[in-house]
Amino acid sequence: MKQLKERILKDGKCLEGGILKVDNFINHQMDAKLMMEMAKEIVERFKGTSIDKIVTIEASGIAPAIMVAYLLDVPVVFAKKKVPSTMEGILKSEVFSFTKNRTYEICLCDSYLQKGERCLFVDDFLANGNAALGMIDLASQAGTEIVGMAFLIEKGFQAGSKMLREKGIRIESLAIIESLDNCEIKLKD
Repeated sequence: MKQLKERILKDGKCLEGGILKVDNFINHQMDAKLMMEMAKEIVERFKGTSIDKIVTIEASGIAPAIMVAYLLDVPVVFAKKKVPSTMEGILKSEVFSFTKNRTYEICLCDSYLQKGERCLFVDDFLANGNAALGMIDLASQAGTEIVGMAFLIEKGFQAGSKMLREKGIRIESLAIIESLDNCEIKLKD
């Protein structure tokens, strides 16, 4: 997506260790107009796919997931990173965070994913695919189907997309980073 790629090159920052910082327009301060344009692109890419629900993991996936859900007129459910004391019927999975360098447990209420539902996973980044694997596990526990996964930014130089595609999952990424070597952002055309 041209608009996103231009914004990454203009406002994205590369940090040591292969980290792309886009917190000034995607995952801390958000550009709502850009977020809506990205949601429209995701909807277009999944046109013709039957989708009952959008799923994501807190926190950075929530904004794009809500916008996609709004455009598709379906609910959005996000997995939480801490189990609330009020939650019943809990489904749980473990996820390793590359950015935070720790493992955490994600959870959601089993009544929000119904057996047979078709879900689209939407998130801000695809790197090693750990968050995606956690959501696949939760969906499997609930008896739902992940019909595809949409990411705003994919780190093409990491293993996530290859691993997910080998599992037969449809992946759509709006911008693919080829390299962050020497803290220089190189995008795939």
